[in-house]
Amino acid sequence: MTHPTHAVLTTYAQGGTGLDDATLWSIEVHLDTCADCRAHLTTPSTTAILDRVALSLDEAIRTGPLPARHRTPAVSVHRRWLAWTLFPWLAVTFAVLGCGVLLNAVQPSLPSLVLLLAPVAPLPGVAVAWSLRTDPVWELIATTPAAGLTMVLRRTLAVLLVVLPVLLVAGIGTGTSPALTLLPCLAFTAGTLALGAFVGVRRAAIGLGIAWSAAVLLPSVAAEALPPVLQPDSTAVWAVTTVALAAAIPLAAPYFRRSTSGN
Repeated sequence: MTHPTHAVLTTYAQGGTGLDDATLWSIEVHLDTCADCRAHLTTPSTTAILDRVALSLDEAIRTGPLPARHRTPAVSVHRRWLAWTLFPWLAVTFAVLGCGVLLNAVQPSLPSLVLLLAPVAPLPGVAVAWSLRTDPVWELIATTPAAGLTMVLRRTLAVLLVVLPVLLVAGIGTGTSPALTLLPCLAFTAGTLALGAFVGVRRAAIGLGIAWSAAVLLPSVAAEALPPVLQPDSTAVWAVTTVALAAAIPLAAPYFRRSTSGN
């Protein structure tokens, strides 16, 4: 082991003036493992300072306030399962579904807008469920063991637990089949997560939402007719698609750690 010279240690003890950053770093790394060199830095004056600091800390600990209590389980649970940035997007989703119900009531000739919106209804919430751009503590969460697919699944489930009941009520209110309302919603959610492992959940949600709107939603509204993919006999296809995409999500779990899934 190469030890710093006495002159270098003295200079370091006096503030390190004249030493370059690399030398300072190497000295500090060496001092972490070398008790002999640390002893060279100890002088009567530094010992006296350390003693005074220790006494003041003891006094502050003895007379100071009690340590802050740990967060309650309810608080920590909501931080794992929800992000406050989700609520504006969920509100927009509810507003759009409400407009769909009203438009169908005012203009019965239109195809079921609730059915057309069902596949993309949860996507705004899923897109921001765990996103670097929207979560103010994303950097902290991303370094925890719960990050990656576990965090995405938790928050996606929280989004679905809020969106699915509203979607189901809206569908029943417009006479839409519950299965045909919920299965496309679940299929697109699973597809967003499976694709999101490689391109990012946010990008996947935006891409699938645009694709559905351009290929199905807008043409159906213009033609005033539901497309074949939303006819009653398509329920089995949606069920198989949902199961297949859900089964693919665990296989993509490693990619959530090193991909852009948080973007």
